[in-house]
Amino acid sequence: MSTVLLVHAKGGPPLGHVLSRAAARADVHLLALSALPPSVAASAERLCASVVLPADAERSDLVSLIVSRAEAVGAEAVLTFSEYAVVAVAEACAALGLAGAGDAAALARDKRMMRHTWHRHGLPQPAFRPVATQADLHEAVATLTAPLLLKAAWSAGSTAHQIIGSPQEADAAWRRSRETMALSARLGFAELHVAEAAGHFVVEEIVAGDTAGWFDEPGWGDYVSVEGVVAGGVFRPVCVSGRMPTVQPFTERAGITPASLPADLQDRVVALAQEAVDALGLRDCGTHTEIKLGADGRMWLIETAARFGGAMTVPQIEEVFGLDVVGMLVDHLLGRPVAWPERALGPEQARGAAGSLVVLAVDGQGVAWPDRRVWDFPVVREAVALSEGSTLSVVPESSLPDGSTVPVYDPAGGANTMAALCLLSAADARTVLRDFTALVDALPEVLPPAVTAAPRSGPPATRPPSTDTAPAPATPARTPAPTPPAPPARPRVQPAVPSEGVAL
Repeated sequence: MSTVLLVHAKGGPPLGHVLSRAAARADVHLLALSALPPSVAASAERLCASVVLPADAERSDLVSLIVSRAEAVGAEAVLTFSEYAVVAVAEACAALGLAGAGDAAALARDKRMMRHTWHRHGLPQPAFRPVATQADLHEAVATLTAPLLLKAAWSAGSTAHQIIGSPQEADAAWRRSRETMALSARLGFAELHVAEAAGHFVVEEIVAGDTAGWFDEPGWGDYVSVEGVVAGGVFRPVCVSGRMPTVQPFTERAGITPASLPADLQDRVVALAQEAVDALGLRDCGTHTEIKLGADGRMWLIETAARFGGAMTVPQIEEVFGLDVVGMLVDHLLGRPVAWPERALGPEQARGAAGSLVVLAVDGQGVAWPDRRVWDFPVVREAVALSEGSTLSVVPESSLPDGSTVPVYDPAGGANTMAALCLLSAADARTVLRDFTALVDALPEVLPPAVTAAPRSGPPATRPPSTDTAPAPATPARTPAPTPPAPPARPRVQPAVPSEGVAL
C-alpha cells in the first residue's frame, strides 16, 4: 500500500473525517503540529501507521521537519488540510519532488500578494492597499473610500477583521487587529511557517452586496464559495456552496451545499473562480474560492485558498454529491487516475442538501444574546422543531463539551468565540436555510441559562434602528447583519475555544 504523510494543524475539515478517508487509500503517517482533538485521538492511533507530535524546538524550521519526517516514513505524498500549514507543506513537497500546491501556495495565503496578482490579471475585486505599519494604514485610509475593511493578510476564519468608517477610527482598529492576532497565535490559529506574518495586513474598500438577482428566496448571504481542486495545474470545479448572512462585522455563520443558484448564474460564478485560480498558478491541491455577489450581476473576488473549504464543507460534498474529495486528492497526489466532475455539480445533481452552522451568542440580526447560556446539544436536538426529514448533529471535535458556558461573541475574534459546530441534512438547500434560521432564533431561548456566568465586560448590544425608510449602506465583502450602534466590548478573559476552529 502507498504511504502518505498528513500534516495536521488547526482548522480545516474534521480530522476524524480526513483520517478515515485517507487511511482507506494509503498508509497514513500523521505529523501533528497541534494537539489532536480528544474525540479523535483514539481513532488516530488506530487509523495511522504512526502519530508524531514534535517538540517546540523541532518546529523552528517547519519545512525541514516535514521533509525529514516524510523521508523517514517513505512518504509518496505529503498533504495538509489546514490553512496555517499550506505554505510549509507546499515548500516541503517541492523539496521532496512530490506533487503539491507549488510555489504559488503563498499567493493563496498572503492576501496582499493575492490581490496584487488578481489586479495584474484585471480581475474584479475591491480596491485595496497593503499595510505594514500604522502610518501605512493612515495613508491607505486617506486614499481609499470609506467604509474600509482592515484584515490580517495571513488570517483565516475572519479573525482580526475591523471595519473603519472614518479616519478617526483607524488607530483603534489597528490596535484591535494586532491584539486579536496575538491572541489567535496563542490559541494556535496562526500561520506556522512565515515568522513575520502576524504583522502583515491589507485594507480594502467595502463593496455593496445584493442577493436579489441571484437567489429566488430571502435569507441567503451575498457571497458563495466555489469548491474545487487543481490537478496538474488544471482547475476542476466540484460545486458551489451558499451562505447565510455573516455576523457583525463579517464572521461566517453557516455554509450550505449546494447553493440554490440557477444553472446559468452558477456557470458565471464558476468561470470567475477559474480565472482566480488560474491567475495564482496553483499546481496540485484543493481549492476554495469565495466570491461576493452584487446588483446587476456584478461579482468581486474575496479570496482563494489552496486547500478545501473548512468546517463541514468536505463532508457536505460527500453527503450531497457522493464525492470523497479527500480520498480523490490522496489518489491524485499518489499518481492514480481520478475521475473529477466534468463541470461543477449543482442542485440538479444533488441528493438532498447539507449545511454546517457555527453557534455564536448572537441572534439572527447579529444582536448579542441578552444573557449567558450553557451549550447543551441534547436540549437543542429535543427542543428545536425542524422540517420533516431534517436531521441535526453536532461535530464534537469542533464544539465545546455539553455544560460549557457559551462564550460572549467578540466581533474581532470571529469564529474564535464559537461554542459549537452543527451539521444539518435536509431535503434541499432551501430547507437547510429555513431550519438554520429557526435554530438561530431558538438557541437563546432553549439553551439553559448560565447561573454562575461572569458578567459582561461591556453593555449589551441593542437592536439596530430600523432601515425601512433609509437606503441600505454598503456592506463588507462578506455581508454582516445590521450593525448595532454599540457592539459588546471585548471579553476580558480568554474565550473558551473548541479544540479545532473553523474557516468555512
